[in-house]
Amino acid sequence: MNLRNLLNKEQYEAVTTIEGPLLILAGAGSGKTRVLTYRIAHMIQDLNIYPSKILAITFTNKAAGEMKDRVKALVGNEADNMWISTFHSSCVRILRREIDKLGYNKNFAIYDSYDQKVLIKQCMEELDIDEKYITGRELINKISSQKDNLISAERYKMENESNLRLNKVADVYMLYQKKLKNNNALDFDDLIYKTVQLFKENSDVLEFYQRKFQYIMIDEYQDTNKSQYELVELLAKSHKNICVVGDDDQCIYEWRGADIRNILDFEKDYPNTKVIKLEQNYRSKANILKAANDIISNNSERKTKVLRTENDNGDKIKLYRAYSDIDEGMYVSSQIKKICREQNKHYRDFAILYRTNAQSRVFEDVFMKSNIPYRIVGGLKFYDRKEIKDIMSYLKFINNPLDDVSLRRIINEPKRSIGNTTVDKVQNFAASMDECMYSVLLDIDEVLSLPKRSVSSIKKFVSLINSFIRSRDKISVSSLIKEVIETTGYIDKLKDLKDAESVSRIENLKELVSAAVEFESTSEDKSLSAFLEKVTLVSDIDNFDEDADSVVIMTVHSAKGLEFPVVFMVGMENGIFPGSQSLENSAEMEESRRLCYVGITRAKERLYMTSAESRRVFGRMVSYSQSEFLSEISSSLKEYDNINNNITTFGNRSNFNDNKSWMPRMTKKTSFEVKRDVTIKNKSEEIVNTLKAENVKAGMKVKHNKFGIGTIVSVSKNGSDIKLTIAFDKNGIKNLMYGVARLEAV
Repeated sequence: MNLRNLLNKEQYEAVTTIEGPLLILAGAGSGKTRVLTYRIAHMIQDLNIYPSKILAITFTNKAAGEMKDRVKALVGNEADNMWISTFHSSCVRILRREIDKLGYNKNFAIYDSYDQKVLIKQCMEELDIDEKYITGRELINKISSQKDNLISAERYKMENESNLRLNKVADVYMLYQKKLKNNNALDFDDLIYKTVQLFKENSDVLEFYQRKFQYIMIDEYQDTNKSQYELVELLAKSHKNICVVGDDDQCIYEWRGADIRNILDFEKDYPNTKVIKLEQNYRSKANILKAANDIISNNSERKTKVLRTENDNGDKIKLYRAYSDIDEGMYVSSQIKKICREQNKHYRDFAILYRTNAQSRVFEDVFMKSNIPYRIVGGLKFYDRKEIKDIMSYLKFINNPLDDVSLRRIINEPKRSIGNTTVDKVQNFAASMDECMYSVLLDIDEVLSLPKRSVSSIKKFVSLINSFIRSRDKISVSSLIKEVIETTGYIDKLKDLKDAESVSRIENLKELVSAAVEFESTSEDKSLSAFLEKVTLVSDIDNFDEDADSVVIMTVHSAKGLEFPVVFMVGMENGIFPGSQSLENSAEMEESRRLCYVGITRAKERLYMTSAESRRVFGRMVSYSQSEFLSEISSSLKEYDNINNNITTFGNRSNFNDNKSWMPRMTKKTSFEVKRDVTIKNKSEEIVNTLKAENVKAGMKVKHNKFGIGTIVSVSKNGSDIKLTIAFDKNGIKNLMYGVARLEAV
C-alpha cells in the first residue's frame, strides 16, 4: 500500500503519525474519513499493531458503519477484532461486562425519550409537582445537562438547597435515578455517565481498558461534551496515543452540551501535541468554499484555517428574496424542476436545509402540488410509531422483567381487562414494598385484594410473559417478535379494524420483523439484548438512504456529514437564521455562523440561499431583514437570481455595496402560479413608494399594503437604504427597509 500515492502531503503526515497526541484539524470535505481509515490500515498492516488495541470512536452509527466497511476493504476481516463505534455503543459494550460493579444487572434496559417522559411523570406525581410550575421537558433537559457535566443527583441537591425551584429539580433527579436503578435501567445520558463512574470507582477496570486500548482515535472531537471528554481522558491517560479529528468551525451542538474548548484547548491538555491541518477540500466548487471562508472568518473563537480546492469556481451563489414563504417554496420547486430538466439531475441530488423543523410545512405543501417526491429527515421515526413501541416494550420487558415502565405500557395492550386503577394499585403496592411490579404480579392472589376478573386477566398475562421469557434464549429475535404479535392477539386486533391506518400498522410490524432478520444476518451478537441496543441507539440520520430518489428536506444540524450536488439554504433572515437570540449574544452568533458554514459546505456544485419579505411564524405574519450572513459573502461570489428575466430588476449595482438589507425591487409576476402577498396593479409597472425618502421621519403615520396602518418609531441610515421601525396597529412592530417597504403617507 503506497500511501504517498494515495494521499496528499497533510493526509500522509496524519496517517503516519502514530505515537503521542495528535490533533487533526479537518476542514469540511477534506477527506478525514479517508485519513482515519488509512491510518488504521497503516497501523495494522505496516506497523503490526494488533487490531484489538485500537479504539475508534465517532458520533453516529452510520459513520461508524461506513468507517468499518472502509477499513475492512483495506485490511480484511482483521477489522472485526477492533472497536469502531459510537461513544454510546462503546460504553454499552463496557457496561454489559462491568455494570454489576455499580449494583446493576447486566441485562439492564436502555430507556429512550418516551420511557424517560413516563418515568419523569411518575416522579412528578409522587413529589406533587405541577406541570405548570416545572414542565417534564424542562426536568429532562436539566437532568440531562447535569449528567453531561458529571454532576450527580446528590451533588446537585447539595448545591441548590437554597434555590426553591432548582431544589425541586434536584428532588426529581434523585427520585428519577432511584427509579431507574430499581427498574435496572439506564437512560441515554447514563451510558457515558455510568462508564465514567465505573472507571473512577474501579481502578482495576480502568487499567484493564487502558491496557486494551493503547491507540485511541476520536472523530468529530469538536462535538464532545464534558462526560465524553472525561471518558477519553481516562482511557488515554496511560499511553497518551490519542488522535482527535475535528473542525472547530463545525461545532454546532453547544446547545446540547458540546464544548468547543475541548478542541481549542487540546494542545494545553496534551503537551507535545502535533497539529496537522487538512485544508484541501475535495467536495465543493471553489466559489462555494470561498463563501464559506468569508462567513466563518468573522468568528474569533477558532483556529486559523482556510479551505482550498483544485476544483473550478463553478456558479456564483444564487440569492433569492421572495415575497413570502409560499413564494420561496414555489421558487425552490421551480428551480429543482428546471435543473432536473436541463441538467439531467435526479431528485436525490437536491437538499433543502432550514434552521428549524417548523419551516418544512410550506415545502411539503408546494412539493406535493408540484409532484416532486420528497422525504423529511427528522419527522416521526419508525421506532417512534405506536405499534412499534408497543412490541418493542414487550421485548424490553421480556429481556428485563424489572422494567416497570415497559410493563405499564404492555399490561393492557391489547386490551385484556386490566384497567388503570388495577395497575395503579399494583404499582403503589410495589413501591411500598420496594419491589418491581412484576414481582407483585407473580403473587397477585396473596398480596392484593382485586376483583376476580382482574386477577384472572393478570394471571393470563403473567403466564404469557413467562412463556416469552422461556422462549427468549431458544428462538431468534425475529421469531420472538412473530410469537409476541401473534400470541398476544396484537395483530389480530389490527386485522379486525380493517381500516387504512390499521393496514399501515400491520405493514410496519412486518417491517419490524424484517429489521430483526437483517440484524440476525449482519450482527455477530444475535441476542435480544444486542437487538434492543441497536434499536435504542439508532439515530434518525442512521436510516438516511442516499439512493432514494427524492428531495431531502432537513435541518442544517441533521445535514452535518452529508453532501449534495445542489443545496437550498432557506429562511436566511435575521430572526430565523441567525435566530433572534443569536443577534443579542456574541457566543450564540458564532455558533449560528458555524451552522451556516456547515450548511454551505454541504453543497458540491450549486448553492442557493433564499429569504422572504414576510412569512407566517406561530400563526402571525412577520417581516425580517435578510440574514447578516449573506452580507458577509463577497459581492464577487454571489448574485440575485433573475428567473427568465421575469421578476428582478437590479437597478444600479453600484448601490448594492454589500448592504445586508438590500433587496431587489420586484417588477413583474413570476411564471408560476402563486398568490402574492402584495398586489401588483400592472405587470410592467414598477412598485414605488408614494412616500418620498426625504419626508420619512419618526412619529408619522404610514400605510403598508400588508401590515396596514402604523406609526414610524425610528429611522436610521443602513448603507444606501433607510431602516424603519414601524409599530403597526394590528400587526405589531416590524423592521422594514424603505427601498422595498412600499409605504404610503396617511
